[in-house]
Amino acid sequence: MTKILIAGAGGAPSEGVINSLLLSKKGEEIIGMGSEPSDLVLSNAKRKYYVPYANTQEYKDALLKILNKEKPDLIHFQNDLEVFHASLLRDEIHKTGCKTFMPEHSVIDTCVNKWKSYLAFKSAGVKVPVNMLINNEEDLKEAFSKLSDSNGNVWFRASSIGGGGKGSIPTNDYQLAKCWIDRANGWGDFIAAQMLTPETVTWLSIWYEGELVVAQTRKRTGWIHGNRSASGVTGVTKVGTTCSDELVNKIAIDTIKAVSDKPHGIFGVDMAYDKEGIPNPTEINISRFFTTVLFFTQAGLNMPEIFKDLALYQEFPTLKNKINPLEDGLLWLRGMDTKPRLMRAEDFEKEVLYL
Repeated sequence: MTKILIAGAGGAPSEGVINSLLLSKKGEEIIGMGSEPSDLVLSNAKRKYYVPYANTQEYKDALLKILNKEKPDLIHFQNDLEVFHASLLRDEIHKTGCKTFMPEHSVIDTCVNKWKSYLAFKSAGVKVPVNMLINNEEDLKEAFSKLSDSNGNVWFRASSIGGGGKGSIPTNDYQLAKCWIDRANGWGDFIAAQMLTPETVTWLSIWYEGELVVAQTRKRTGWIHGNRSASGVTGVTKVGTTCSDELVNKIAIDTIKAVSDKPHGIFGVDMAYDKEGIPNPTEINISRFFTTVLFFTQAGLNMPEIFKDLALYQEFPTLKNKINPLEDGLLWLRGMDTKPRLMRAEDFEKEVLYL
């Protein structure tokens, strides 16, 4: 039987992929591995293996032991840290007979580092807010002088590997920004940027040797537990809505082409709108699906299935539209310890009563 090994099993990003793959008619065996035992036991994978974190010395041996024992046909990773470190091991992974479906490592290296991404976007002429790398207090003072909006706010975030809005905070307080960077030991890593609006959109796509296979756009309405984050950003979408916009399509493709001449694998472009209504790319989620990928699956677009069919069988999907095949206005509502729900906007309005 064909086997697929999914890393990060039990965590929400990977379970969306696993549950999508379990709906495939080909019936491949889905195996999981992960670094959090309490997550692993919650996974729907058939068998679940513990591995140390990808940035440890023990990770490589543990990974290869699993590969040599299970002999999976395909392996897929679902967080930036593991994508980056596993990418460095791809030759050894392939020697076990297991396939990967990833872009070249230089592309991954650019995308998991927000400063490198910014430089690539800017160099390609993609519209982005001005960013500055904060190496010292003089840079921090200059950032407030040059990047502040009308309220004096500057957006700060970590450049290094990490999701969920790692290190992000908007502030007009120099002392707070300094203490924030001090606490994170972030000098030389943190970036300051001009503020964008809270309105965001994401363009998730799969490419095969330079050819766009499929892409779907989703707007985001709020973050789960956003009020518990200094920036309001948690990386956990509260409500996602399918949508389509030619400008978003163009900017997303230009953004991807800014980091790769021949895109291959998964590219998810996160964008935030500026005050002129132009979506500006903030990052590319590289070689992984976003956490709410089950949204598209339940709506009729199983992107993890398309991904594995390309990787294992070189089978391309039959779609009426490559870009935004799903209808606009579908909602995916999520909450903590509650089952997500797919519905249309008009049905949502019917269910909520206001007195």
